[in-house]
Parts: sequence; C-alpha cells; structure tokens
Amino acid sequence: MVRIWVGLCALLFVVACGQKNGDVNMPENVETETPVVVNHTINYIELPVTDMAASKAFYTAAFGWSYVDYGPTYAAFTNTGLDGGFDAASDRKPSKNGALVVIYAEDLEASLAKVKAAGGEISIPIFSFPGGRRFHFVDPSGNELSVASYAQE
Repeated sequence: MVRIWVGLCALLFVVACGQKNGDVNMPENVETETPVVVNHTINYIELPVTDMAASKAFYTAAFGWSYVDYGPTYAAFTNTGLDGGFDAASDRKPSKNGALVVIYAEDLEASLAKVKAAGGEISIPIFSFPGGRRFHFVDPSGNELSVASYAQE
C-alpha cells in the first residue's frame, strides 16, 4: 500500500504542476507502484492529536491537506510534501517534542547497530507493523525518533 500511495502522490504532483518527469527531479519509475525511498532519509512523520476532527478541519482549512482514515484514531495526511499521519491513540502528547519523525532504512538491523554505536538509546526494540518493521530511539538530546523498513513485495 505504501508503494501505491507514494507512486500515486508523485504522479499527481507531476500532473498538477503540468510537468513531465524530465521537467522536475522525478525518477523515471514514478508511474510504477515502486516508491522511491532513499536510505536514511526522513520519509514519514506522525503528529499526536487530542481531537481528530478538529485537527483535520484545521489542517484542511489552513493548508489544504487531505486524509485517508484508518479507524477513529488514525488518519494519514496527504498533499503535505511528506507522508504522515495524525495519531489520536498515541502515548505521545502534542508538545514541542510530540512529533515522531520516522527515518527510512534499507537494513533495519544495521541502522539499529549504528544508532547504538552513535550513542542513541533504544526506547522500543524492533517490532512489526502492517507493511514493515521499525524501532524507536532517543538521541543524546532526548528527542525520540524512529527508523523503519518496509515489506518488499
């Protein structure tokens, strides 16, 4: 599903801008269902919310975001430039440090080892979620982030 969504978003961007792949820095495989992800880049962000309806209404009005609902407590946002979602069931609370940045990794175990070696504290060990696996870590400053790999079809 992630592959389809990323490909569709990229294609819609190109169409909306009235440009072809050669006119922007879009990869040749945009029309396929294969997402273009780059090792160790930020590719998804989750924002904790206390009121899903109010949050969606605000971001739609302010920025034109759209949503794909995954039950009453999770909505993925679109038209944002970066994939992400609102999470009303998270233990994280909206604050200056409430967002969870998710970094893509081709090799999750190697990235886990690098995070540990660099001094990061693993706050949630590797676990599976629909479509892949991830872990969370706390950096030396106390910020919690996540690293994820996605299932290959």
